[in-house]
Amino acid sequence: MNETFDVLVVGGGAAGLTAAAYCAKAGYSTLICERWEKTGGLVDTFRYRDFAFDAGIRALEDSGVITPLLRSLGLSIEFVKNPVTIGIKDRSVRLTGEESLAEYADLYKSIFPQESAAIDAIIAEVVKVMRYMDVLYGIENPLFLEEELKDPRYLTKTLLPWLLKYSVNIKKAGKLDQPVQQYLLKFTQNQQLIDMICQHFFADTPTFFALSYFGLYLDYRYPVGGTVQLTRQLANYLTSHGGEIRLGHEAVEIDTAAHKVVFANGAEIDYRQLVWAADQTTYYRALGEELPKAIAAKKELAQKSHGIDSILTLFIGSSFTPDEAQKAIGAHAFYTPVTSGLSSLPSWQEASADGIDALKRWVVEYLEKTTFEISVPALRDASLAPEGKTGLIVSTLFDYDLTKVFSDAGEYQALKDLAQETILRVLEDSVLPGLADRVEFALCSTPMTIERETGSRHGAITGWAHYNHPMPAVHEFGSIAKSTETGIPDVHQCGMWTFSPAGLPVSIITGKLAADQAVKHLKKQKK
Repeated sequence: MNETFDVLVVGGGAAGLTAAAYCAKAGYSTLICERWEKTGGLVDTFRYRDFAFDAGIRALEDSGVITPLLRSLGLSIEFVKNPVTIGIKDRSVRLTGEESLAEYADLYKSIFPQESAAIDAIIAEVVKVMRYMDVLYGIENPLFLEEELKDPRYLTKTLLPWLLKYSVNIKKAGKLDQPVQQYLLKFTQNQQLIDMICQHFFADTPTFFALSYFGLYLDYRYPVGGTVQLTRQLANYLTSHGGEIRLGHEAVEIDTAAHKVVFANGAEIDYRQLVWAADQTTYYRALGEELPKAIAAKKELAQKSHGIDSILTLFIGSSFTPDEAQKAIGAHAFYTPVTSGLSSLPSWQEASADGIDALKRWVVEYLEKTTFEISVPALRDASLAPEGKTGLIVSTLFDYDLTKVFSDAGEYQALKDLAQETILRVLEDSVLPGLADRVEFALCSTPMTIERETGSRHGAITGWAHYNHPMPAVHEFGSIAKSTETGIPDVHQCGMWTFSPAGLPVSIITGKLAADQAVKHLKKQKK
């Protein structure tokens, strides 16, 4: 006979671990089956030659979610400050609080003095969005406040007033759904200025999401020990409360009638409630071909939709001392080496018409003009690098389909070598002089690496691309509770593919929502 669990969670990323932890907390037998040999997904930290690197997100934003999540589960993580630096050419500003907005504006005015009025107007829009954010995340997310929700004073004095403000502000925010590049044309026709503000955002990022980034930078914190501490603690909570984790278990078939999941290794596990926290394409493939019309339509939409922009990353072990790295870039920076902007480039698809060599030249020019996110873990936790040294994580947005063109042409390693050589040269010539002589090693990760290591389609790091129309997921915050619904009895979903846009806090919220639904159904079944 097959094993039977009250809750079977497929996928061991942050959302799946959250869902499993809360199901175990409720006292139900819970199993996570993860395709790979470790849990964590895109919230992970790995070591190489005694240097620690965050493989996915570089820091955690609380957003009123992380703190109550940890408190609800009785977990404790030591966080340190994660100051963010914005740099363009030889100018930079380190963000310390909302007061840094004036310096942020001055940074752009020093480069585009003729656009001073437009910059002030754009900053006013940023402030407006920050006020919306103050309301939306003005209290800890009540989804995680089980004890507080039993307190009438909390309900009347805190929750109800917040809900009224939330309903008003979410509507205001919803009106800012135009792609940010288009929205900023209301204030300036200077494409270089728009590029400097926007080119590290995903393609067609909605205005509200993009202009909220300043507030998110101020909300960043870093876990001592690396970002993996969050998913590691969730996994430990699960196993210490009777739950199980089985690695190397790739789900290949879901028999919804028999309440059974079949795995590639031959295992078959029965469930009372199934929570799918893995890739959506894999989910629909596992359901098979004989599907109800509504589910078949969702499958077709998911199959033709595209994941969001991915990233290309260099993990660099260097002999830069912490003091040198702090002075040059700080702990966490977004740095643009030139002001010409990516809009000055043709599309890579146009360049590819002239062959692979032309495409290589395009990649070089792209990497010379793009914006880099640079993270230095050892500046937040000295134990994450050998004494007197620093590891650098340098990444930029990069197209999965472009990477695949190189792979299909047998030029994948050439692409990685070219990217490594170009990025090191660009940083050497700009923010990190002397880098060439200080590199001990460099590892290059592409969108295809992310797809291979995490199973995330197209190497996507936050779910679906903003340009998908229609969107194959719930994408209005007022309807987020519906994001876990699948239309199949006793099957729920969570994670970055279930709601868009989906950063870490949203993925955790969907994990909690899925757990609540699974527990609710189990209670009904046992009555």
